[in-house]
Amino acid sequence: MKLEKFVDKLPIPKVLKPHSKSKEMTYYEVMMKEFQQQLHRDLPPTRLFGYNGVYPGPTFEVQKHEKVAVKWLNKLPDHHFLPVDHTIHDDGHHEHEVKTVVHLHGGRTPPDSDGYPEAWYTKDFQVKGPFFEREVYEYPNEQDATALWYHDHAMAITRLNVYAGLVGLYFIRDREERSLNLPKGEYEIPLLIQDKSFHEDGSLFYPRQPDNPSPDLPDPSIVPAFCGDTILVNGKVWPYDELEPRKYRFRILNASNTRIFELYFDHDITFHQIGTDGGLLQHPVKVNELVIAPAERCDIIVDFSRAEGKTVTLKNRIGCSGQDADPDTDANIMQFRISKPLKQKDTSSLPRILRKRPFYRRHKINTLRNLSLGASLDQYGRPVLLLNNTKWHEPVTETPALGSTEIWSIINAGRAIHPIHLHLVQFLILDHRPFDIERYQENGELVFTGPAAPPAQNEKGLKDTVKVPPGSVTRIIATFAPYSGRYVWHCHILEHEDYDMMRPLEVTDIRHQ
Repeated sequence: MKLEKFVDKLPIPKVLKPHSKSKEMTYYEVMMKEFQQQLHRDLPPTRLFGYNGVYPGPTFEVQKHEKVAVKWLNKLPDHHFLPVDHTIHDDGHHEHEVKTVVHLHGGRTPPDSDGYPEAWYTKDFQVKGPFFEREVYEYPNEQDATALWYHDHAMAITRLNVYAGLVGLYFIRDREERSLNLPKGEYEIPLLIQDKSFHEDGSLFYPRQPDNPSPDLPDPSIVPAFCGDTILVNGKVWPYDELEPRKYRFRILNASNTRIFELYFDHDITFHQIGTDGGLLQHPVKVNELVIAPAERCDIIVDFSRAEGKTVTLKNRIGCSGQDADPDTDANIMQFRISKPLKQKDTSSLPRILRKRPFYRRHKINTLRNLSLGASLDQYGRPVLLLNNTKWHEPVTETPALGSTEIWSIINAGRAIHPIHLHLVQFLILDHRPFDIERYQENGELVFTGPAAPPAQNEKGLKDTVKVPPGSVTRIIATFAPYSGRYVWHCHILEHEDYDMMRPLEVTDIRHQ
């Protein structure tokens, strides 16, 4: 259905207040429940799942070193309102459709609080998955200031739960960030971007089956990818915001299931990126556009001081399959009207140096791993995308020692970009290098066809999700600390993650110095 753009004001998710706070711990309770929320002026209220009954969920604001505990309460119904495929991962959703487990994405978190996919539970903890360990999750926040996000991570239905609204932002603050005099308060704006599609009655559309399904295909059946035809920011369809002619800081998250955006501003407005997934870059990087895959975050400064009285649109250049975006749908994100008078002189700054400390000190490299991205077919002829040609339930093969530093060479012999996410760690991208796909597919021989290219300047910060282009080997370096235990790594295209592009990752107790 066609909805008018830029008629709803951009909402800002409320900051969550703790239930209790002491010197030792800040304690929250967050309730997951079903509710209805109006996502556009001309849409009836939409049925959603959300944290504390809002979409997006409330924002956490915490300090570095602040110990946080959260009891994530599942008050959702027994049956899902989106199509659950019962043929993938026999993991309890045959009897229990609505399972949840929360992952703090990008968090350096103990394994029993990480949101392992099989640590799911149902309403009121009545039924618990095979890896369930605790009802209250603990987040030490022993990491630099950054924008994390929290979302559902339940086995085989992450794509449905996230699409239904189980997402929210989590900001860590520290002294280093505060010393920089960046735009703050009302001049720091979160932009949580998702795509969705709607029925005429305002309900969410999500496909029951792939396009042109065979008669033997299950109903419902998982689809290999999904992009909606409507863009939402902070839970509103194509919103607008009214700004002053001054500098603003935007904290951008792509929370979509599949869609990659190439974001830019019209009126030839350039901007500066100051941070990536894991926090601040060392220096601001002037950019004209941002390519941001599912789960990636970008921290940018935009100066609107010369745009007074103008209307500026945040736009998107690429469609879901790599083609040009459609001017009627996904080419637009939101609108900024530089119409408010300047309250006072803008004294915020764009520092020349953001971070003085190195991201990595020189480490001995303990292990080199070659890890492939590939595909097979299931008994119904559906694509099953895999990591290292290995399915989820097969034995663990990635077992870094606690404290060890590894270089992972991720080999993409497919036709699409995969955003690969590692739990527990922040890593650096070393380079991307093209190779001969045909020879690799024929005999596994890795023959490079060009030199290694370093990451773009605005990707030279700490990351937890990396875009791995097709026909390339992407190398990353990570130190596996500070916890041992069971984690995962996976593609963050959620349809891929659910079936079957996710693998366990075991950080072993053997410590490397």
